[in-house]
Amino acid sequence: MILIRNVRLVDAMGERGPLDVLIGEGRILSLEGGEAKRVVDGTGCFLAPGFLDLHAHLREPGEEVKEDLFSGLLAAVRGGYTDLVSMPNTKPPVDTPEAVRALKEKAKALGLARLHPAAALTEKQEGKTLTPAGLLQEAGAVLLTDDGRTNEDAGVLAAGLLMAAPLGLPVAVHAEDAGLRRNGVMNDGPLADLLGLPGNPPEAEAARIARDLEVLRYALRRAQGRPHLHIQHLSTRRGLELVREAKRAGLPVTAEATPHHLTLTEETLKGFDPLFKVAPPLRGEEDREALLEGLLDGTLDAIATDHAPHTLAEKEKDLLRAPFGIPSLEVAFPLLYTELHLKRGFPLQRLVELFTDGPRRVLGLSPIHLEEGAEASLVLLSPKERPVDPSAFASKARYSPWAGWVLGGWPVLTLVEGRIVYEALE
Repeated sequence: MILIRNVRLVDAMGERGPLDVLIGEGRILSLEGGEAKRVVDGTGCFLAPGFLDLHAHLREPGEEVKEDLFSGLLAAVRGGYTDLVSMPNTKPPVDTPEAVRALKEKAKALGLARLHPAAALTEKQEGKTLTPAGLLQEAGAVLLTDDGRTNEDAGVLAAGLLMAAPLGLPVAVHAEDAGLRRNGVMNDGPLADLLGLPGNPPEAEAARIARDLEVLRYALRRAQGRPHLHIQHLSTRRGLELVREAKRAGLPVTAEATPHHLTLTEETLKGFDPLFKVAPPLRGEEDREALLEGLLDGTLDAIATDHAPHTLAEKEKDLLRAPFGIPSLEVAFPLLYTELHLKRGFPLQRLVELFTDGPRRVLGLSPIHLEEGAEASLVLLSPKERPVDPSAFASKARYSPWAGWVLGGWPVLTLVEGRIVYEALE
């Protein structure tokens, strides 16, 4: 039994407390206290449902020098995540039921965050032959995606949506037109021209989202079941507008935004630092503000990290040669709690929803609310501020574009089904 005393509760239903939360048998037993072997003083802290990350690259199998299941899932629980969806663009890609089962079994044995593997939409993520969706789902896959690559063949995407629809599986897309994106390493525009760097235009994202939404219309008309298109790491104002219009029209589409697109802009590339190189690229301030509006009005369903670790040696190459990607599992919530809630008054209830109920709805999972009988997969968060110190990360990617930023809202206790998987209580 664990008792968290005098703690505020925050979930998608609102804020309440302080209350005394008794945890046992993997569940919340009472909000009015009780006897427990372990007592935690929650004064000044707030308790939330455990977070779910829809989009993380854990690099196993094949690139364990960058990250592996242990380091990635430990980073996850340190970031308050009790559940995580791993991307399939590994070496080899996760495109068979056997590969999905192997990941699930290994992650379960580690006893950290619960792993929900995504499986490749096409064999070897080559964009040609569809993978066996039903068998992948039976093995534990929760969505299909060729993330890491773009879906260039609209017919293959349509077939994938039709295949996944009766299974209730979302199909997630990295929405960029490869022909427009070409070799761009930053947002296309005056700044890229000034710096002499090849640009990736916002139209590349908008054009692909527009096409994919038309493919979704076709699938919706032809499918047995309801297809579900999920748009990953949305980064532009126009892309957001297209998703908003589609939702108003009743299309079954969901979308996510990342911590880096919500807090950073292309201006960070003025120093030619590859730590800020990411795909899609950091955009302009107008795009960032539009994304914040999308979080508030429901156009965006979830905040997902797109945690993309690489070795420091790789990220220290020049901007043209360094790989795309930013790691953020351990800082995502403190970053947005500080930059959005504390500094801009973004509602805490909505912020927590974007880390909890929002991503759970994308996967068709039931929400976790802080009430008696609810599953005790929880995170205790402290408002105490401290600077981001990448050298202390559990992730193998011990660098960060937010290094030195002073943040509050750090997880100090993470529980999965009532079991403590991370603790940093003072």
